[in-house]
Amino acid sequence: MSADTRLGDLGDRRLDEVDESAFSGLAERHRRELHVHCYRMLGSFEDAEDTVQETFLRAWRRRETFEGRSTFRAWLYRIATNACLDLLAKSRPEPATGGEVSWLQPYPDRLLDELPAGGADEPEAVAVARETIELAYLVALQHLAPRPRAVLILRDVLGCPAKDVAEYLGDSVNSVNSALQRARAGMREHLPAERQDWTGGEQDAGTRALVRRYTDASVATDVDALAALLRDDVRCSMPPTPGLHVGRDAVVNDWIEGGFEGMKGLRAVRTSVNRQPAVAFYLWRQGEEEGAEGAYLPLTIDVLRVTGGAITEIITFHDDRFPCLGLPERLPVDGTA
Repeated sequence: MSADTRLGDLGDRRLDEVDESAFSGLAERHRRELHVHCYRMLGSFEDAEDTVQETFLRAWRRRETFEGRSTFRAWLYRIATNACLDLLAKSRPEPATGGEVSWLQPYPDRLLDELPAGGADEPEAVAVARETIELAYLVALQHLAPRPRAVLILRDVLGCPAKDVAEYLGDSVNSVNSALQRARAGMREHLPAERQDWTGGEQDAGTRALVRRYTDASVATDVDALAALLRDDVRCSMPPTPGLHVGRDAVVNDWIEGGFEGMKGLRAVRTSVNRQPAVAFYLWRQGEEEGAEGAYLPLTIDVLRVTGGAITEIITFHDDRFPCLGLPERLPVDGTA
């Protein structure tokens, strides 16, 4: 990979001899993949951004410690992983009793598209990258203790050798292998049972049709039509708002009690988030001042998990996520995006 910058790429200079501008140029090549790495560790888009900035700051301050035995990229991953662990040590949030992760935030596909793509001869690498960014995988990761979480991401997601992971974390290889086994067991406990049968990544025609029906029924606030699209054991949550609803009846009742049925003035934009289908909803709001024009403004975004032709999970995010997802801040009066 061309981004695997070794010390030799700097010519005859050592890393601690380059100026801050040159160092920044080297580090910026890895910003997106480091951001995704920190996002997996932390479950929060915003915390990941802050941690990448902290990683670059630490790397600049410690540049004389880079001796060229590993790639510059690997050195940054080591710093980023430990920056995440330091943050989690200060304040490690715990999943709620029902298992929902209140600090979970979505990751826009437009930014995932900036990641280096696997080659045509690496279909497994591409699949792993997609499956390990889906929201259910992120939620399962957040149930793991920080160090086993780091080991699993470094070993199973990034494919780092055990000896390298041990060096990153200051552990023995035996400790790393033990942590990996615990982490894998934890993931099996918290991932959905049908994990291998998900519809993810490239959406097939059936999934696209299902999402269209979900969008149309939502805009029409047709609860019966929506209920018909849900699997019996569907799960629905809305981080950071607490509460997890499990089962079609529980989800539908929550919608009705929340006043969704009969709501007027909804519009929708279909998109994708975390390599999953998603629908962003906008609500008509009349201008507050007399004569002021109204507009369709952001309301919520539903990220869907589809299994076997039915919706098995809906994670709804608030309107504050629209800017980072690159969604319009308003829709035209005719409702087109």
